[in-house]
Amino acid sequence: MTAPLTPTIHIAKSKTWENWHESVRQKIVQLVDIWNAQPNVTSLASYNAATAALQRLVGQALNEGVALRAFGGGWSFTPVAATDGILVNTKPLNYQFRLQAANLHANYQLPADNLVFAQCGVSIAELNTRLLARGKSIRTSGASNGQTIAGAISTGTHGSAIDGGAIHDSVVALHIVTAPDRHVWLERATNPVASDSLINALGAELVRDDALFDAALVSLGSFGIIHGVVLEVDDLFFLQEYRSKAVDSPATWAAVAQLDFTQLALGRPAGVRPYFFQALFNPYQPLGEPHLTVMYREAVRPAGPAPNRDNKWRPGDSAAELIAGATDLMSDLTPALVGVLLQQTYPDIAGVCGTWGEMFWDTSTRGKLASSAMGIPLDRAREAITELRQLNQTHKIAGLFAMRYVKPSRATLAFTRHEDRTCVLEIDGVYSKRMMDFYTAAWARLDELGIPLTFHWGKLLPIDPAVFVKGYGQPALDAWRAARRKLLPTPALRTVFANQMLKDLELDG
Repeated sequence: MTAPLTPTIHIAKSKTWENWHESVRQKIVQLVDIWNAQPNVTSLASYNAATAALQRLVGQALNEGVALRAFGGGWSFTPVAATDGILVNTKPLNYQFRLQAANLHANYQLPADNLVFAQCGVSIAELNTRLLARGKSIRTSGASNGQTIAGAISTGTHGSAIDGGAIHDSVVALHIVTAPDRHVWLERATNPVASDSLINALGAELVRDDALFDAALVSLGSFGIIHGVVLEVDDLFFLQEYRSKAVDSPATWAAVAQLDFTQLALGRPAGVRPYFFQALFNPYQPLGEPHLTVMYREAVRPAGPAPNRDNKWRPGDSAAELIAGATDLMSDLTPALVGVLLQQTYPDIAGVCGTWGEMFWDTSTRGKLASSAMGIPLDRAREAITELRQLNQTHKIAGLFAMRYVKPSRATLAFTRHEDRTCVLEIDGVYSKRMMDFYTAAWARLDELGIPLTFHWGKLLPIDPAVFVKGYGQPALDAWRAARRKLLPTPALRTVFANQMLKDLELDG
């Protein structure tokens, strides 16, 4: 008889946990690291053994009357992944499965090869690497690919594929551990994906419910432990990038504030719509002169140089990464240095090209960075950036502003929810009291102007329930809580998967 597979579980001695960017420090009851029983051999039996181990941890939390939280990269700036109970490091759970036609529901439309079944700890960088070998690609990601897939989707990580969605918008199925004796395979009823044989092989309970699925996509880690994710992926494509400092002109503002590229010629003739678009603003330079980055999508690799991995600042850098690398996380970054930083370390780019994983690769900058990302309606973008630059005249910061753009999501608490595009307005800098004071003033000022604000759940945000009622609407918040109660039907389970951030935002009911 074959011995049962047993995942490796390590109980750390530490009773304190700190996130990657050192903005959250949390006392905990227990820190648990978990590995697949066969870490170097992807097998369904080993995956199922990990499911059982996660269920036992939920049972432990219930028996001990403590909360439980799973975390991956620990990349979030907020305490969304923190708990004062049992914290489970799921990053070593990094299987990726190729699905076959027999694994799919008869009504599912895409071929099996355009799906990937990823275990929760798979990082975006790992996903890029494995998909490249298959001739496939994810559709979008953030700039920092150290996040795990479960963490990235649970917090609403977005990217800037202007005619696409956020990462979670490519997810079509979730495998969630919800109790010591229950784990569910969750899909939309309107888009069944998995065959009965696949679900039975996992031993999961099938749930097909659009509202429940939409709520669970951006769940803040509070609907249970997401053990597996099925994503739709595309055939391999290439991005060609161009970046330059803009001049203050109608063409610049049409692109930034309307996504109208009919007058903007950047690497391609005017009128060619890019796949990716970002505007980066130095608050100490004229407002109409942002650094514009575009990436065009091509099915065949175009002529042009590959990204230079020896270059400290690569095409996929976020403003936070740029600041961190340039200052080596020094807290005395001055306004004058912000301009020098961009001039010397954020050069123009002309035609650099590569796959998604080559353009956006794993980052390792660690330390006290600060980042907040607000979702605002596109038609309020120019007004909002103008107000922030004005605010900086009296609340000077060592930081940068950036704008990215995303289609609205069906996920109930996705912050990329504004029609017909969300402008993601990011404020990045070095973590300090001055920076935090600026965030508070910025959030208040934009609210005074009546600009509806939503927030990236993994970045710094106001812990104020009223703000989220304004941004998301009471019906959306009520629907999300109702879905959580449906998936976690007992008060004890809802308490296990709650944390202080959830309680402070009054989302734990």
